[in-house]
Amino acid sequence: MKAIVIHAAHDLRIEEHEAETAGPGQVEIAIGAGGICGSDLHYYHHGGFGTVRVREPMILGHEVAGTIVALGSSVSGLAIGDRVAVSPSRPCNACTYCLKGQQNHCLNMRFYGSAMPMPHIQGAFRQRLVAEAWQCHKVGDGVSVNEAAFAEPFAVVLHGLSHAGSLLGKRVLVTGCGPIGALTIMAARLHGAREIVATDVASAVLARALTIGADRAINVAENPEEIAAYSANKGSFDVQFECSGNEAALRTGIDVLKPRGTLVQLGINGDIKIPLNLIVAKEIRMKGSFRFHEEFALAVDLISQRRIDMTPLLTGIYPLEDAVKAFEIAGDRSQSMKVQLSF
Repeated sequence: MKAIVIHAAHDLRIEEHEAETAGPGQVEIAIGAGGICGSDLHYYHHGGFGTVRVREPMILGHEVAGTIVALGSSVSGLAIGDRVAVSPSRPCNACTYCLKGQQNHCLNMRFYGSAMPMPHIQGAFRQRLVAEAWQCHKVGDGVSVNEAAFAEPFAVVLHGLSHAGSLLGKRVLVTGCGPIGALTIMAARLHGAREIVATDVASAVLARALTIGADRAINVAENPEEIAAYSANKGSFDVQFECSGNEAALRTGIDVLKPRGTLVQLGINGDIKIPLNLIVAKEIRMKGSFRFHEEFALAVDLISQRRIDMTPLLTGIYPLEDAVKAFEIAGDRSQSMKVQLSF
């Protein structure tokens, strides 16, 4: 089978790898679609992120969906021909955190396409993937594998929303309108937000934000005064979802949050300075959000039930052979939101 392998920054190769065979409790999946994530782009452009570096060849990818082509023994509830979204999260279910129901903090996590441990955890950008049956979630009739491949980033967003409490009737600020920010806008609308304001520095993504549920979109590079106006009377927003990992976006959000508002940090981009005095003075609740676990099944259900439409976010599909071109285009925010590979 062919797989997409990162060796170093800007050294992405399509390689032949031996296909695996499904064992007990496992299934073999013909991968149909794989979304290029921000972390994939960090590996491609920079060889890693933060202290995490690629130290050996690694198959990339963790946003995937496909069709089951073989079953191992003792598999029930799935059949050959089923189309499934595959959760890349593989906790041990035996460590302290797993036993407390915090599988996203598993001490022995094997998350597809991660250079955190050594040896690296190989990813899912390959033509054939053997996965545990419990990782696979059937996709509803009429839903494409391309839509199903959005389940992973949508699960990230749903986990983030769980930290914010009820959004019913709330005024919400979303800073950063890449794929995670866009999905956050859609999810916040689905969860009953009264008003959603989106900010970014790229006009193209802001225009898309308005089409998917934002009430207002502000280019903070061109019109910083428009977001600053929301700081009147100690703030206007109940909740901020910070999806950029940008220090200026975080500080701006704290300025415009109401006292006792909630800031949920979804974006990561290295260490940044936090205005602690303002967080204390306004009693801001600041919460980090990392990956997901049970939210993956909910994400697949909501997509399958057509409760949320992923198609406006899909800006390009490229064949496996054009992987390098796909990665280059995926990193260009002026023309791309979510780019997927076809296997």
